[in-house]
Amino acid sequence: NKAAGMEMGLVREFVAQNNTSQIKHVIQILSQEFALSQHPHSRKGGLIGLAACSIALGKDSGLYLKELIEPVLTCFNDADSRLRYYACEALYNIVKVARGSVLPHFNVLFDGLSKLAADPDPNVKSGSELLDRLLKDIVTESNQFDLVGFIPLLRERIYSNNQYARQFIISWILVLESVPDINLLDYLPEILDGLFQILGDNSKEIRKMCEVALGEFLKEIKKNPPSVKFAEMANILVIHCQAADDLIQLTAMCWMREFIQLAGRVMLPYSSGILTAVLPCLSYDDRKKNIKEVANVCNQSLMKLVIPEDDEMDEAKQATAPPAEPASEEPVPEPEAASGGESVNSGVFPASRIQVTLNLDGIVQVLDCHLHDTSIGMMTRIAVLKWLYHLYIKTPRKMFRHTDSLFPILLRTLSDESDEVILKDLEVLAEIASSPAGQTEGHGPSETADPRPGQVELHIPGRNSQLSASGAKGLECSPSTPTMNSYFYKFMINLLKRFSSERKLLETRGAFIIRQLCLLLNAENIFHSMADILLREEDLKFASTMVHTLNTILLTSSELFQLRNQLKDLRTPESRNLFCCLYRSWCHNPVTTVSLCFLTQNYKHAYDLIQKFGDLEVTVDFLTEVDKLVQLIECPIFTYLRLQLLDMKNNPYLIKALYGLLMLLPQSSAFQLLSHRLQCVPNPELMQSAAGSKRSSASNIDYTELLQHFDKVQHKHLEARHQRAGRAEQLERRGVL
Repeated sequence: NKAAGMEMGLVREFVAQNNTSQIKHVIQILSQEFALSQHPHSRKGGLIGLAACSIALGKDSGLYLKELIEPVLTCFNDADSRLRYYACEALYNIVKVARGSVLPHFNVLFDGLSKLAADPDPNVKSGSELLDRLLKDIVTESNQFDLVGFIPLLRERIYSNNQYARQFIISWILVLESVPDINLLDYLPEILDGLFQILGDNSKEIRKMCEVALGEFLKEIKKNPPSVKFAEMANILVIHCQAADDLIQLTAMCWMREFIQLAGRVMLPYSSGILTAVLPCLSYDDRKKNIKEVANVCNQSLMKLVIPEDDEMDEAKQATAPPAEPASEEPVPEPEAASGGESVNSGVFPASRIQVTLNLDGIVQVLDCHLHDTSIGMMTRIAVLKWLYHLYIKTPRKMFRHTDSLFPILLRTLSDESDEVILKDLEVLAEIASSPAGQTEGHGPSETADPRPGQVELHIPGRNSQLSASGAKGLECSPSTPTMNSYFYKFMINLLKRFSSERKLLETRGAFIIRQLCLLLNAENIFHSMADILLREEDLKFASTMVHTLNTILLTSSELFQLRNQLKDLRTPESRNLFCCLYRSWCHNPVTTVSLCFLTQNYKHAYDLIQKFGDLEVTVDFLTEVDKLVQLIECPIFTYLRLQLLDMKNNPYLIKALYGLLMLLPQSSAFQLLSHRLQCVPNPELMQSAAGSKRSSASNIDYTELLQHFDKVQHKHLEARHQRAGRAEQLERRGVL
């Protein structure tokens, strides 16, 4: 202390004389011979002497700060904790005297302090905290802080894993964020990743500090979105939205929600990454309810950014096209905010004069990947299908480039265990099958070599009569009556293939799927096309089962009410054409063929068919189907048929056909049911054939040819049964051998 007092006196003398060379000489001696000496006592004396020099220099100490600070900072690394403390004390005195003059040396001071913040000695830590507070006060008071020069050091130090160093870093970020003249938001992209890593610290206190810092930044972002570099931070958020740590993931997801809502279409180029992060969160359980809810908002907001104009933008033209005006209703900033020809990645809010490209290929790849992943939750699968449907609505032209690759997984998704997933899947498939964009060349039904489009008239029955005066009202605009494209037939072929290869799907969900399709698409087209495809089905057993399923749906489903009414009277050429098409396939199952004739009031033809049943192989399955038909006759759907029994004079073949069914049945409950019904007929004597019938047959239908077709189909089934029986016998013999 005595030596320090002498040094102070000397220095004051030299200051009075303005003798800078002598002042530097004294500082050099204190530095080289004492502070940097090998002997601890000398180092201690040197540190005290340098602090004393600074005090003696007063306001002039700023001229010698480099010489004063460097040896002291070297002692920060001393092995002796007492010397590290003295170094901290010395630097405190130097900084206290110099005040704002130390700011040009801020980086080296910060670097030294960041090391002391993690010092194991409590006295050293305590001393460093005093120095730290002093430096923060100086920075807060000053408007000379060099933020640009400081950011690289902050970016480096922010990745420290030491708990105390992290606390030190966060405390400085909070201070700098609070200074009005310092705009740390401009440099947020450089430190955001580090901040999210610190948010995962084991210390609750550090996590809380980091939450506060991130919260302050988010407030600033909301206040001044035009100056925020959204695009530069998008991928950082995508990464942390997938973090295993709940706090990191929730915070990143909240930021993502704000980014999408504030930046709008600027975020579109990052859609595939955002979806990769967001979609799995939608299936979280209640333990992560908060994350799930925020992820859902992100997903919905991102979906709204996709607009029809995205389908019109061609990537090749965008390079040469002039900047377009925004197609959204987002607030447009002043012209200077978006000037300078900045690209999408510049983060200017919003993309008022910037052509934002929708990365559709990337999005579809992510959606396809999630559909293939069997481990993902139901809500995620539903969200994926909603996205696909949305993209087909908003950007059909571009989406149809992906349809061939998406088609197989969409068909496989029909086997999903969730009805809700299947419903969304059917909506996507129905949109594919009915979108006008699917009519482009090269999207024809490639699944069959002989689609025979000429034999499948896909049309909307009564469409012209439904048109209103404006031509744009009524059922023609309804999703249930769209025009079909080239994918419709392909869809029907593949759906039947799926039912054929996966019989359990047909048994458990077949009716559900077909009924929903009848709501989404046109029921007549579905039945017409399926009947045509089944006409060429080689697996006769499947054809019979499928026809039975379709017939049950036709006769019992509320969704098919309009189609039943259309077939009931066969008044139009379209209805007669449909009847003939259905009939040819329905012949795969004799009993369903009769039920179709009952539905269409072709009673004479029904009687003629039943007459042929005597030549068929009557099996237990056959009799079971007759039994079911009798039950159906008692249902509301055939109320009109039962009432026609009162008019025996004009419906003699109806009576004969029903008696024919009665004769086929064994003495069973169905026999008793039909027998009792026929006993209610008013006058049995009128059962004789009338000279004419009010409605014996529909005009323009060649019933002789239909009967011949029925015989051919039944012959095929008989041969197939014999072949199956022969193969079974051979297998049995092999087993015996």
